[in-house]
Order: sequence, then C-alpha cells, then structure tokens
Amino acid sequence: MKTKGLKKDKVNVVTLGCSKNLVDSEVMITQLKGNEIDVTHESEEDDSNIIIVNTCGFIDNAKQESIDTILRYADAKGEGMIDKLYVTGCLSQRYKDDLEKEIPAVDAYFGTMELPLLLKKFNADYKHELVGERVTTTASHFAYMKIAEGCDRPCSFCAIPLMRGKHVSRPIEELVKEAKNLARNGVKELLLIAQDSTYYGLDIYKKRNLAELLRQLSDVEGIEWIRLHYAFPTGFPEDILDVIAERDNICNYLDMPLQHGSTRLLKEMRRGTTREKQEALIKKIREKVPGIALRTTLIAGYPGETVEDFQEMLDFVKETRFDRLGVFPYSHEENTHAYNAEDDVPDEVKQERVDTIMEVQAAISDELNQEKIGKTFKVLIDRKEGGYFIGRTEFDSPEVDNEVLIDAEKQYARIGDFVQAEVIDATEFDLYAEIK
Repeated sequence: MKTKGLKKDKVNVVTLGCSKNLVDSEVMITQLKGNEIDVTHESEEDDSNIIIVNTCGFIDNAKQESIDTILRYADAKGEGMIDKLYVTGCLSQRYKDDLEKEIPAVDAYFGTMELPLLLKKFNADYKHELVGERVTTTASHFAYMKIAEGCDRPCSFCAIPLMRGKHVSRPIEELVKEAKNLARNGVKELLLIAQDSTYYGLDIYKKRNLAELLRQLSDVEGIEWIRLHYAFPTGFPEDILDVIAERDNICNYLDMPLQHGSTRLLKEMRRGTTREKQEALIKKIREKVPGIALRTTLIAGYPGETVEDFQEMLDFVKETRFDRLGVFPYSHEENTHAYNAEDDVPDEVKQERVDTIMEVQAAISDELNQEKIGKTFKVLIDRKEGGYFIGRTEFDSPEVDNEVLIDAEKQYARIGDFVQAEVIDATEFDLYAEIK
C-alpha cells in the first residue's frame, strides 16, 4: 500500500499580469475542477502542495515580478514546503529554454497554448464539454470574457504576437453560451477583452464582426453591462458605435490604446495611423455616442522620441481630454522590431515624461469629475472597504478607472447590486456619492 496516496494533492494557481491571463487561469481552474482536482486561486493558506504560476512577460517590470514569484516558490520547494512547481503563461512561452537552464527547480514549463499538456501532469484530460463554462475568480457580479486570442498587428514595440501567436477569434455561439452560463451564476457585467478586439471575426467570418457579437451578447438575459476593451484604432469597425448607442446594456465606454500623439512616432511604431486620423476617429466616436467615456494608454520614451515628439503627445492629451488615461515608460523588448533601434531615451527622462502626462491628466480628470457633482448615476457596488461601499459607473472598468465611494456608516448597499447614486463631492480619481 502506498502511504503517499493518502495525501490528497491540492493545487494553488497564482496569476500575474493582465485580465487576459486571469481568464486563462480561470479556464485552467475549471478544467482541473472538472477532473476532480482540488484547486484554489491565490490562496493565502499554506496548504497547497502543488503550485502553478501563470506568468506575464509583457514588459520589464512584469517579467521581473514573474521571475521573483517563480524563485520564491522554487525556494519553497527546496525547503520541502511544496512538492511540485509548474510554470505557464507568457514568460514561459517566450523564455522557456532560458528559464529551464536558470531555474531548474521548476518541474515543468508550459507555453500559453499548452493547457492540455499541463493537465497531463495531473493525469487529467482537457474536457471539451467544459468549453463555455468557467469558474470566475473576480467578484461574482462581473467577469472578463476573452473574445479572441493572439494578434496580427505588426506594432514595433510589442512582444504579444511572440507569446500569444496569430489572432484567433472565438465563435459567436461559443461566447453567447459562455455569457448565458455566467449570467446564470450571477454575473451582471461582461468585460470584453482581446489583444485586439476590433479585429474580431476577420479570421472566421471574413469580416469585422464585433457589432454582431455585441448585439447577441446584449440579448443575453441577466447581463446588464457590457464593456469593450482594447479596441485598435486602425480599421476600427464604426458599425459598433450604432450598437453601443442603441443598446442600453452596452456601456458608453471604450478602451482604445493609441500609444502616441506624434505622427512621426506612430509611423515608427508601425501603428498604421496618424495623429490626424486618430483625432478624426475620436471625433466620430464622440458624435455617434454622446457622453462616451474614452480610455487610452500611451508610451513615453520610445526610441528616438524627441522633445518635440513628446510635446506633440502632451498637446494631444490636453486637446483630446480623455476620460481615462494610462501611460507607460517604453520597455525595450528583444525580438521586437523596435529592438533593432537604440533605446536612447534615458530611464529618468522616460519617467519624467510619464509623470508630466499623468499630472496633466489628473487635472483633466479632476475637472471632468467636478462636472459630475449634483448628477445621479447608476452605480454597481463592487466591495466594502475602509468604511465605504465602493462601486463604479458605466464609465469605469474595475481596478484601472475611477471609483464611487458611499459612506457605509450612513447608507447600506449590497455588493453586486446596482444603485442610483447622486455625486456630492469629487477628487481627481474618485467620486463621493449618496444613494438616492
């Protein structure tokens, strides 16, 4: 009799990086549970003997966090605290050979598309009948939905295609089935994500089919908010604007990473657009969907970025007045097109430029928020924290955007419920409100 068999394996999945990675972890957990394996996500208990780290390999900081996490668990394995350590995700896809040499304590490394191989380590099979079903690890009232994998864009700075491969859309019927399953489990908000959501459908329907996907998801009973992320500006399918405008449960919100405001730099970045084209598209979006909240991300310190280029980007931010904005210092990624250029903007200058843009954006955000005082909004309550119920309007995505704070000593709200709330005060990034 094997005494070891008396100890039941328990798996802890640790997720690093973006929401797309989180969905991958959720699919992995669903498959493990479907194979009757005891699994948790980011458990704070030290009772798991098998760890799976789902890594990020996007930019330097993310890579370092992934490596530090792997090393921490490799040490734990060396001290006999865990039995097995598996690593998957983007970093593992991109640097598998190097990682195997540098951190041999890991039992096996897997790429982004190798879930069936990882399951084999547990004598488990990939269950196709579970496609469309998913254990969610977010708050129970919202869920990320990955509508496509990979990317066909040639952006010079980006390593995503190296880690995620070519663009592959998921069929509409599969996504609708998943949305219905999520709604049955209490999900009220779907956050649509992909590396490039506006490319959706070109590969399987031979046309951009995001508008039709939005329509069909909008018809799913129980889904009250649908939010669109990562819309690429080049080849933007303008028919989605009509759907956003006509459907009440599609949020007046668009996350469209633009990366720069200088036409010269946009050309260097191989974005396939110009500042003028970006401005014309934004004007059209705002005309078709009045009151839409626009979120973007920018890169500061790209190779060859001059003071004039940066000033153009700063002017672009001032003139466009984005509702939400994030800016990142350029990260020099090997095997990308931009890696051939000299990373010639010093780190401290990159950071200064990031800080300058964020200072301008904070002032814009404050002005836009002050205008909301006295107005009433539909708010989804996410959590209770520090004496406040904290929620979001349709103009805000979880974790990255503004939040609405309601004094929990004066009023009660149920997590996962929608309330009507009047804004009574505002700061740069928060609204204070009272339930009506």
